[in-house]
Amino acid sequence: MIPSIPTATYRIQLRDGVDFAQVTRLLPYLSDLGISHLYLSPIFQAGAGSTHGYDITDPTRIDPALGGRKGFDTLARAARDQDLGIILDIVSNHTAFTLENPWLLDVLKHGTASRYARHFDIGWDAGPLVLPFLPEPFEKMLADGAFRAADGLWHFGDAALPLAPDSPATNDLRALHDAQHWRLVHSDLERDGITHRRFFNVTSLIGMRVEDRGVFEDTHALIFDLVRAGSVQGLRVDHIDGLADPAGYLDRLHHALPDTPVWVEKILVGDETLPPDWKTVGTTGYEAARLIARLFTDPAGIAELDRLWRAATGIDTDFRTELRQAKLDVLDNELAAERRQLRDMAALAVQGSPLAQPGPESLREAVTALLASMPRYRSYVTCRTCPEDRDLLGRVADDAAQGLRSRAVVDLLADLMLDPQSAAARVFVRRFQQVSGALLAKAQEDTAGFRWTRYLAANEVGAEPDEPDVTAEQANAFLAARRPGDMTLVSTHDTKRSGDSRMRLVAISHLPRSFQALFDAAARLPSADAVDPRWRWYVLQSALAIWDGDAGRAADRLDGHIEKAMREAKLTSFWTNPDTATETAAKSFARGLLDQWAARPDPALQALLHRGEALAFAQLAFQMLMPGFPDIYRGDEGGLLALTDPDNRLPVDWDTLARHGADTNAKLHWTRQLLALRGSHREFLRDADARVQVDGDGLRLIRASGGTQVIAEFSPTAALPTDPLLSRVFEDGSSVCVRLNQMKN
Repeated sequence: MIPSIPTATYRIQLRDGVDFAQVTRLLPYLSDLGISHLYLSPIFQAGAGSTHGYDITDPTRIDPALGGRKGFDTLARAARDQDLGIILDIVSNHTAFTLENPWLLDVLKHGTASRYARHFDIGWDAGPLVLPFLPEPFEKMLADGAFRAADGLWHFGDAALPLAPDSPATNDLRALHDAQHWRLVHSDLERDGITHRRFFNVTSLIGMRVEDRGVFEDTHALIFDLVRAGSVQGLRVDHIDGLADPAGYLDRLHHALPDTPVWVEKILVGDETLPPDWKTVGTTGYEAARLIARLFTDPAGIAELDRLWRAATGIDTDFRTELRQAKLDVLDNELAAERRQLRDMAALAVQGSPLAQPGPESLREAVTALLASMPRYRSYVTCRTCPEDRDLLGRVADDAAQGLRSRAVVDLLADLMLDPQSAAARVFVRRFQQVSGALLAKAQEDTAGFRWTRYLAANEVGAEPDEPDVTAEQANAFLAARRPGDMTLVSTHDTKRSGDSRMRLVAISHLPRSFQALFDAAARLPSADAVDPRWRWYVLQSALAIWDGDAGRAADRLDGHIEKAMREAKLTSFWTNPDTATETAAKSFARGLLDQWAARPDPALQALLHRGEALAFAQLAFQMLMPGFPDIYRGDEGGLLALTDPDNRLPVDWDTLARHGADTNAKLHWTRQLLALRGSHREFLRDADARVQVDGDGLRLIRASGGTQVIAEFSPTAALPTDPLLSRVFEDGSSVCVRLNQMKN
């Protein structure tokens, strides 16, 4: 019988050539690896050519591009035959805002009379649904004859929009357009003119109102069918913080599927914990990845790196200052539409207040200040069992008021959120909580994380760049709070660097002088003078993270990553207005750097590579043995050096892994051995106490219960304990071992 809490999961990214048939063929390999559950990215009908599946067009169908329902049923039966469960990644927050979405097409045709009008989070009070689909202004395209109407459709380019059934019979295209339930506008208006709730700043993804029972039932009918048929044994909820009422959603999901474990993608900040009333067995584990990286980071090395980085780049800001500026930049640009919507919602919510009579600019200023001061992804001020969130909002209001001419409007909105009496107030509170998460994600992960780049091992999803290390006391408090159902990940499709690449960067904290030597050598390259030192520092870390000896292939991968990094930083280059000269100079520098490494061995580079390898094995041991259970990202069992997507979605050579196996791949061997240990000591690892112990430069993770100990140990020296289960001494003299001991009474 497949257990409800996995021994280990294996994350598979479907699409890009990976379908149900290929996964079915992989099952013998995965079963032999030692996992208990497949963990699949979204399987539902997505946009044509989708590479990820989060742009769902029809939640009632399994995507034919993957093999459809028949292919999935075949996979599910084969998985059961191998005693493997299946966990599905479900996308409750949004669907695709495209003409491939049949529910959306019905709304475009019938407007608020559509059966699906309430399914989508649309601000109908603002008028017809705004469609920012035009490459040029409407009036110009109209004058150029770019539009025509025929057979009940409005045509432009290759697109066709449904006309309302009661559309007037007229040759006046402007009048016909004005009679529709939608309005076509130039794509530039997506910045601040849209009337639907979107996923972050992705206009092509529209929010779904799953807080409505009918919408919940319609969007989850196929999910319920798959679970009740025994084809699916668990669910992972994507972007739980985007929902209007996460706790209510989880209650409803639990009521429908009471015996099905549910995991939530939730980024916990600092010492934040999940709200106690959530019906979930755990998170997907970003906080665990953060802990592992912090445990292996050398604090003394960070202090040295900070000095070297500031001297090299001239950067003198702290991260919190950088983050706050990034939030303001994002609110002025990427999330300008969300701020405008919030300002309008706030105006309705405060009507008739005896405390203040704010105008639109005062409300915009207060909304901006409150959002910029929110330290977490969102608050849960309406949660009855979350009093700390109410305290949090008070601190946020105090911080937001700093520097304002008057704090009256900030206090008015904060009080309103703490006690939303009217329907308009509740709408404002709900949307504020949804937007705050989008802002922190876009500002920290996708902006400040590419500006303030001292130590990229800490610039990660769920991590804090200015909190790169951790004390044993902090780590042990974290481990004591872990639950058996919590995932432990080190790599996902969303991490900025894979786990092995992150450990390459952690090695910099162990050997900062080696990194400085590499930086100095790179600065002597002819291409270096054309590149700002801040980007030389960034490119050097990124090159180290993926270096495998193949300069040409690494350079091609870095080209795409450099473009992404510079445009996400939003300093001189932007997705909408790239600074190609600056990007080209950085790419040329990266290629010169990689050619330099390929031409002659560099002792500093080799030292970092050796230490990174040791740390990667230590990370694997800790991931496998921490409280909770490990989630393995596809291909990571054989070693994975990758940067942010799409680099971390490159094809996996499973044939080579299966054919050569653990005989030639040390990491695959360790993974199998540690998964076997998890399988044979399942109850022990579920219940055993956990603690970390620092011994000089060494680090141990100890699990103990009932006279048995399992210990994972990393040491920068070659001293190894006797009788290890697994042990390895690396070329730099560091060592990693795992041992299973019976304690003496």
